[in-house]
Amino acid sequence: MSAAARERLIVGLDVPTIAEAEALVAKLSDTVSFYKIGYQLAFIGGLELARDLLRDGKSVFLDMKLLDIDNTVAHGVENVAKMGVNMLTLHAYPKAMRAAVDAARGSNLCLLGVTVLTSMDDADLKEAGYDTDPRSLVIRRAEQARTAGMGGIVCSAEESAAVRQIIGPNMALVTPGIRPAGSDAGDQKRVVTPGDAIRNGSSHLVVGRPVVKATDPVAAAKAILNEMSLAL
Repeated sequence: MSAAARERLIVGLDVPTIAEAEALVAKLSDTVSFYKIGYQLAFIGGLELARDLLRDGKSVFLDMKLLDIDNTVAHGVENVAKMGVNMLTLHAYPKAMRAAVDAARGSNLCLLGVTVLTSMDDADLKEAGYDTDPRSLVIRRAEQARTAGMGGIVCSAEESAAVRQIIGPNMALVTPGIRPAGSDAGDQKRVVTPGDAIRNGSSHLVVGRPVVKATDPVAAAKAILNEMSLAL
C-alpha cells in the first residue's frame, strides 16, 4: 500500500461505545491514520476521543453535518477549529456555508459541504420536497460550495467525476458509501468500489462497516488500501 492511499482512507468509527472505538483504533494503528467521528460517538464522549486521536498524531474527520442559523453555525465552526480537527461537515446550504467559511478563516480546518446523502435516491428526494434527482442536486450544491469558498464536497462516488469537473483539482472530494466488490451495500443506495472512487476523482474515501464489521478489520483495511494504491 502507498503512503498516499493511507492519507486518503478515512475509517468511520461507527460503533456504539468509546471502548469499542478505542479498541478498533488500537487494532488499526499501524494501518490507518485517519478516522471519522459522527453522531453515534459524539454524544457519548466522541469529542474527547477526537482530541485523544489528534494528540496521538492521527487525523480526524468530525462528521456533524451542521445546519442552523448563520450565527450558530459560525460559533460552532469557530470552536471546532480550535479543537484542531482536520475536516468538518455541514449541509451544503449557501448561507450556512458562507457563515462557516468566514468563521474558519485563518485556521487549517477543511470544511466539507454535504450534498446529497448516499442513502437517498430519487424517491427519497421527492418525499423530502425536492423536484429534482440526486445527481442534479449534487451538481448544484457543488457549484454553491465552490462559490462559497468551501474546502471540499461530500458526495457519492457515482457523482465524483462530474463534481471534480466543477470544483477543480484542489478542493477535497470525500466519498462515503464505499463498498469493496462483493460486500453488502446495507442501507446505502449509491455505492462504488474503492478503486472506481479514486479513478472517478475522489480524494478521500470514508469506509465504515466493511472495516468495522469485518472479522479481521486490519486485513479488510489493507485490502482497501491496496485497491486504492493501484488506482492512484
